[in-house]
Amino acid sequence: MEKARLCFITGGVRSGKSRFAERKALEYALLTEGNLHYLACGRVSDAEMGERILRHQKDRQTSPIAWQTSEYATDITRVGAKVDSNSIILLDCLTTLLDNELFGSGLPLEANFLHSIQAKIIGAIDELRQQSGCLIIVSNEVAQEPIFQKQLLHIYGRMLGTIHQTIVGEADEAYLVESGIPLKMKG
Repeated sequence: MEKARLCFITGGVRSGKSRFAERKALEYALLTEGNLHYLACGRVSDAEMGERILRHQKDRQTSPIAWQTSEYATDITRVGAKVDSNSIILLDCLTTLLDNELFGSGLPLEANFLHSIQAKIIGAIDELRQQSGCLIIVSNEVAQEPIFQKQLLHIYGRMLGTIHQTIVGEADEAYLVESGIPLKMKG
């Protein structure tokens, strides 16, 4: 079976990457007459996150094509039961998914566990590509920050960087969004 189109969008916090990703998904849906699926990995952890989630929900409500939203903080392949080869999936966001997978289990961050989380995320992305027509992944760019001062942040940054490189290696398109302006890096 042929894999779906893969688009990777990264940028700093509040750079406009989610809004750009929603526009890309809508463009692709209009082009292919596909259906839109929003795979939300965020959880309301504080008032600011609650406001961000509400803003994203309102943005999707004004879309000319209805979005079906699924909220999975972990184990994202569960959305597979709701999608088909005509589906455009927007996964928002990979950074939050990694946070949830790493810190939600309460397990110690040992090498085998870290490797299993990385393999789980890459495997889930591959599975979603097998089931859909297009997969758009949003993530935060944290490698530009001085993260190496604490070991936990160093591990997290390395893992996220490796996952990003793996996805971009497979991606048809990759964008960096800065101040609301998307810069095409691949494709």
